[in-house]
Amino acid sequence: MSGDPFLEALETPRGRDGRAPDVFRRGGWVPMREYPEREPVDFAIVGTGAGGGTLACRLAEAGFSVVAFDAGAWWRPLEEFASDEAHQEKLFWTDERLCDGDDPLKLGTNNSGRAVGGSTVHFAMVSLRFRPEWFRSRSLLGYGVDWPLDWREMWRYYTEVEQALKISGPVNYPWGPERPRYPYRQHEVNAPGLALARACEALGVAWAPTPLATLSAPREDAPPCVYRGFCVAGCSTNAKQSVLTTWIPRALRAGAEIRDLAMVGRIETGADGLASGLHYHREGAWRFQRARHVVVAGYAIETPRLLLNSACARHPHGLGNSSGLLGRNLMVHTNQAIWGRLAEEVRWYKGPPSMALCEHWNYEDRGKDFFGGYAFMSQGPLPAAWVASQTGNRGLWGQALVDAMQHYNHQVGLKIVGETLPQARNRVTLADERDRFGLPVARVTWSLCDNDRRLVAHALAFMRRGLEAIDACDIWAESDNTAHLAGTARMGFDPADSVVDADCRSWDIGNLWICDGSVFPTVGGVNPSLTIQAIACRTADRIRELARRGEL
Repeated sequence: MSGDPFLEALETPRGRDGRAPDVFRRGGWVPMREYPEREPVDFAIVGTGAGGGTLACRLAEAGFSVVAFDAGAWWRPLEEFASDEAHQEKLFWTDERLCDGDDPLKLGTNNSGRAVGGSTVHFAMVSLRFRPEWFRSRSLLGYGVDWPLDWREMWRYYTEVEQALKISGPVNYPWGPERPRYPYRQHEVNAPGLALARACEALGVAWAPTPLATLSAPREDAPPCVYRGFCVAGCSTNAKQSVLTTWIPRALRAGAEIRDLAMVGRIETGADGLASGLHYHREGAWRFQRARHVVVAGYAIETPRLLLNSACARHPHGLGNSSGLLGRNLMVHTNQAIWGRLAEEVRWYKGPPSMALCEHWNYEDRGKDFFGGYAFMSQGPLPAAWVASQTGNRGLWGQALVDAMQHYNHQVGLKIVGETLPQARNRVTLADERDRFGLPVARVTWSLCDNDRRLVAHALAFMRRGLEAIDACDIWAESDNTAHLAGTARMGFDPADSVVDADCRSWDIGNLWICDGSVFPTVGGVNPSLTIQAIACRTADRIRELARRGEL
C-alpha cells in the first residue's frame, strides 16, 4: 500500500468487501452485492464500457445475478480527475499491441479505455443514431453487408438510451426520420461550432448543434456542464453521462457486482462445449468465476483476443469461430481534419470538443465517388494534443513549433468521422509476444481500401472549401488519423458468415454472448457509443424473453 489514493486505485481493487466507490461523493462508498466464485452466477460479463456496463445494468434490473469484470481502475471523478492531459492518460488502454498492414493503426488514447466505464469515461460524448438505410447497406445502398436488425426497432432503443443518458440536443434535427425531442435542451454553441455553422451555410448544407451526453441542466447529483473543455481526458464534475456515472450506479442498486482491476484471460468450456466460467487475474493471482452464461464486451480488439486465446480441443480455432470470421472485418473511423486560423479569437478549448456538426454526406448519396458516409464536426483539441498534431502531422519542431502555438487561440478545425468498409484482411490475431499476465499480445492488421481513400479525399476537399469560405488562413490537412473501432465478431443472419446472431448470441456456443462494437457488420459515419448501448439494451430484453420462454 503506497498511501497515495491515486496509486492505490491502480494497485488495489475498490469493488470489494461489500462496497464500491460512490462516484458522486468524495471518498464516498455505496453498498455492493458480492457473489461467491464457486457458485455459478447467471451472467459473467467481461468489460464495463458501453456494451458490458449497459448490459450488466439491464440484466441485473431484470433479476439475473451478474458479475462484471474490468481490467481498469474504479475512479471517483470529483477527486481523481485533473485538468491535466498527462495525468489523465491513466484512463487509456496503452498495453502493447503489434500493429501492421498498409496503414498501421495508432492505438490508445482515441479508441480504447481501461477503467470501470470503459472508453465512455473519456469519450467526446457525441451521441448520434445510425442512418436507417445503414442497417440494410448491402440491399439498399450496394455496399457492405446487411444487419439482422430492423432500424425501427433500433429507433426505439435509441430513444431509451437517450433518455437514460439525458442527451442534450436540438429541438429539430435536420437529418433522418422524425424522432422524439431530446431529453435536455441543446448546449449553446461555442465559437468553433459557430465557425462550422458559417462554413456549412456558405457551402449550402445543413448543420446542427451536436447531441451530447453531457448535461445542459442539473440531474440529481450531477451538475450541468461548465465547459471546462477536458472532456476527452475525463470529466471532473460528473456532467458527462458516461457508463461510470449512469449505468454502473443503476447496476449496483439492482444487485450486480463489479470487479475492478480484474483482467480476464481465458473462458473455460466444459465437455459439453458450453462456457462454464472464466479465469481472471486479480490481486496477484489467477482466479476462476463459475457462470451459467459468459458475455464478452471487451471491444473490437480485446474481444477477439480473449476468444482466440480460449481455444480448446472442441473449439481449436477460438470460441465461436466456426465461420472463421472471429477477428476479421476490423473497421475504424477515418478521422482526418482540415485546420486553419481565423483573425478573430476562437479559444476552441472552451466547451466539449465537438459542439456542432454536419451529417449531410451521411444522408446524401448524390455527388459521391465512394460508398458509405461521413459526418464532420467542429474541433477543440487541448494544448498537448494540438502540439502532437503539429509535430506528428506538420513536422514542426523548435522555434517553428513555438511560433505555431502562439496562434492556438485563433485556430479552427473541421474533422470527419468517416465510414470504412469491412475487409476480411483487416483483422485481430494473436502474436507470439506475451504481456505481463502471460497472455498473447494482440496483432492488429489494418489497411485502407480504395473506397476508404476516396471518402477521405472527398471529405478533405469539401471541408477545405468550408474553411476557405469563412476566410481562414494557413489552411492545412491532417491526412492520417483514425478513431473508434468496430467489427471482428459481426452479427448476421447465418452462422456461415457471422459470429453471433441478432441477439448477440454465439452461433456455436449457446451460453456465450458478445455485446460491444465488435458485433457491428458495418460501422457507419457516426460515433458508435449510442448504437452499442442501444444494442446492449435490446440484447438484455431478448435474454429476458428467451428466459421467459425457457430457451436460455
